[in-house]
Amino acid sequence: MDGNGRWAKKRGLPRIMGHRSGVQASNTVIEACARSGIKALTLYAFSAENWKRPRKEVDALMALIEQTLKKNMEKMKRNNIKFNVIGRLDDLPRSLQDAVGDFREETSANTGMILTVALSYGGRQEILDAVKAVCGRPGGPGMDISSWSEEDFEKFLYTAGLPDPDLIIRTSGEMRLSNFLLWQSAYSEFYVTDVLWPDFNAAELEIALEEYAGRDRRFGE
Repeated sequence: MDGNGRWAKKRGLPRIMGHRSGVQASNTVIEACARSGIKALTLYAFSAENWKRPRKEVDALMALIEQTLKKNMEKMKRNNIKFNVIGRLDDLPRSLQDAVGDFREETSANTGMILTVALSYGGRQEILDAVKAVCGRPGGPGMDISSWSEEDFEKFLYTAGLPDPDLIIRTSGEMRLSNFLLWQSAYSEFYVTDVLWPDFNAAELEIALEEYAGRDRRFGE
């Protein structure tokens, strides 16, 4: 979801207007993915590093995310979309934490696409938090994990129970992971487009999916 700020700057608009347009693009992509039969979609909405942005922008983003969740809850329920969120949620404003909890509860019985929103998320911190969780189990740091498999460790990740991403789409031409799903993306395919996120629509998504469908995935073999 890169390019909101640049989109606004190109048009001489405040950055928050870029983020608002980014929300509209997100809604379009969510609906298009659900129609396409995609089982799980993750949107990287706010990274751990984004807290370093100016306070005014961060506050505006938190308010926009909360407003968007509340506005879209009924639509998600009607479309049978199950809402999930990953990240250090304790860092979020209390009102946003409450909105996230309500959204999760209201859509918990839905059986359609799983929509995961990454908030205050960082791939490194996810792995670190998983290690801390393991150490916090009975036996603590001295417990024997020599026989553990990757699947055993994955149970402690934020994404426990979710599939690894098949395809990661990077908008605005960025050629890096940006601390996103570091563990889970080991064999993900990447699609990079110069299109800025507010301009990414159903047609652009279809191009990405068609390009992905033509690839031969070998998973390191």
